Amino acid sequence: MALQSKPASTTTKETEVAPVQFIFGKENYRLLIISIAIVAFGFVLMSGTTDIYSTTKIVIAPIVVLAGFALGFVAILKKPSTKA
Repeated sequence: MALQSKPASTTTKETEVAPVQFIFGKENYRLLIISIAIVAFGFVLMSGTTDIYSTTKIVIAPIVVLAGFALGFVAILKKPSTKA
């Protein structure tokens, strides 16, 4: 029982490889890094041992942290722009 080989032109099929598409785009990563920096800045504002009842520590810093988290959610939920 001999194996017959097919001509090379019919056995080699060119396959098209689709480019890899990431879930997040460049803008999403940029917004996510900015939101991490904002949250870190809010925690820096909140830290310290002197004058724990200052307006900066009990009002402004939590608002900054929440704004950073909100920007993080926007960065995750934003659809990346598709360039066709």
